[in-house]
Amino acid sequence: MLSSSSRVISLSVSAVSATLNPPNPSRFLTPLNPNFTFSGLKKNNFSYTPNHVSQFSTIRWNSNKSTMDSSRAVNLTARASAQPLKNADELIDSVKTFIFDCDGVIWKGDSLIDGVPDTLDMLRSKGKRLVFVTNNSTKSRKQYGKKFETLGLNVSEEEIFASSFAAAAYLKSINFPKDKKVYVIGEDGILKELELAGFEYLGGPEDGGKKIELKPGFLMEHDENVGAVVVGFDRYFNYYKIQYGTLCIRENPGCLFIATNRDAVTHLTDAQEWAGGGSMVGAISGSTQREPLVVGKPSTFMMDYLANKFGILKSQICMVGDRLDTDILFGQNGGCKTLLVLSGVTTLPMLQSPNNSIQPDFYTNKISDFLSLKAATFIIFSAAKRSTSCFESLHKH
Repeated sequence: MLSSSSRVISLSVSAVSATLNPPNPSRFLTPLNPNFTFSGLKKNNFSYTPNHVSQFSTIRWNSNKSTMDSSRAVNLTARASAQPLKNADELIDSVKTFIFDCDGVIWKGDSLIDGVPDTLDMLRSKGKRLVFVTNNSTKSRKQYGKKFETLGLNVSEEEIFASSFAAAAYLKSINFPKDKKVYVIGEDGILKELELAGFEYLGGPEDGGKKIELKPGFLMEHDENVGAVVVGFDRYFNYYKIQYGTLCIRENPGCLFIATNRDAVTHLTDAQEWAGGGSMVGAISGSTQREPLVVGKPSTFMMDYLANKFGILKSQICMVGDRLDTDILFGQNGGCKTLLVLSGVTTLPMLQSPNNSIQPDFYTNKISDFLSLKAATFIIFSAAKRSTSCFESLHKH
C-alpha cells in the first residue's frame, strides 16, 4: 500500500478495448494502478500521484515527450449469458443507486419513452439514488437539465453527468495548465463546461463555417499554445476542423487528444439512427495516427468520479443502458450490476449473437418493465396468499 502522497510514479495511459464482432475500436481510460504499467501514446506523459485523502488517483499534465507504442488490453473475463429480468423487486432491493443512460433509455430524440416518469417516481419512492449519464456532448449539464424539465421529468443538475462535463472534469483532474488552451471539435455543451471549469478554449461551432482555400504554397497556421484537442459529436464538422485539430496534436509538444466518446451512432430523432461522435473522432485519429483518451462511457473515469462525489459503493450500483459496448461495459468495468434495455440500439438477436462477448446481468424491453414486473410479482404473491388462506379455511372445516 502506498502511504506517502509525495511518491510519484510515472505512468502512461492507454486504452483498453472490448470487442464485438466486427471489432469495435472503442478505447477507454483504465483505473490507474501504481503497480501496473501500460504502453501509451507518443507525446503523452503523465505522473501518477496517490491521493490518500480522496483515495482516488490523479494524473498530472506533463508536456515532455515519450516514445512508447500504443497497445490494447482486452478483457477476457468470461460471463454467463444474460438472463431476462423476471424479479424486479430483487434487483431493486439489491442496489442503492441506479445509473441510467439517456438516449435510448429515457428518451429517443425529443420523445420520452413510455412509462419513464412513473418508473423514476417509483424508484425514488423506494429511496434509490438516480444518476443520469450520457455520452452526448452537445449539451452541458445545465442544458440537459432543461431538456429533462421540458420532457416533464424532475431531475436536478447534480444528478446529470454528460461527456461534455467529463471532458472538463478530466482536464481538472490532471491539473491541465490554465495557461494552455483547448481546441474544441464539438458543440456548445463542451464550450460551456470548459468555461465553467476555467479553461480557455477556441474552435467549436464558430469554426463550422470556416473554409480552406488550397492555393499553391498555402500554409495553415495554428495556435502553438493549444495543449489539448477535445473531440465530441459535431454537426458542424468540416475539413478546417480536421486540419486544425491535426496540426495541434501532431505539432504541439504534449498536446492531448481527448474524445468525449466513440459511439458509432446516436439518436438525433426517433425515426432513425444517425452517425455518432465516433465518426468525428475517427477522422482525427486517422489523420494523426493517434488514439484518443476517451472520457465518456465505457471509460471508468466517470464511474470513479460519481463514486467519489456521492460516496457510492460500486457494488451497490446498477447501470441501465441500451448499448453493450458503452453502457454495459461501463457498468462491468466499474464492478456494478448491469441491466440492458432493448428500447434503443441493441436488439435481442444482437445480444444473443454468438459473436457478442458482452453479456449484462439482466435484460428487459424498457425500464417501465420495473413496474409491470412488480405488478406481476404482486399478483402472483397475492394469488398464492389467497390460495393458502382458502386451503387453511377448508382445512379448519
